[in-house]
Amino acid sequence: MLVGGAVGVIAGVLTTLLVHVSMRPDAAIGLVLAGPTLLGLVLILTAGRRWVTVWGTFLLAVAPGWFGVLVLIQVVNGV
Repeated sequence: MLVGGAVGVIAGVLTTLLVHVSMRPDAAIGLVLAGPTLLGLVLILTAGRRWVTVWGTFLLAVAPGWFGVLVLIQVVNGV
């Protein structure tokens, strides 16, 4: 889960630097939280093998890291 959180932070920073599409902040945050969380929950709930559960947990841990970066960007920009 620690690695997933770190990957989430890196993904948030890279996405912010590479993507320059205008989007509402609440929609972006909802998309960032819903995507990895739902995919991770589906993997965990349908896992028949231990490694699938590990990938689901990893995806669940990506969302808070990515969310933290987006919230920090909003706070720094004063929005």
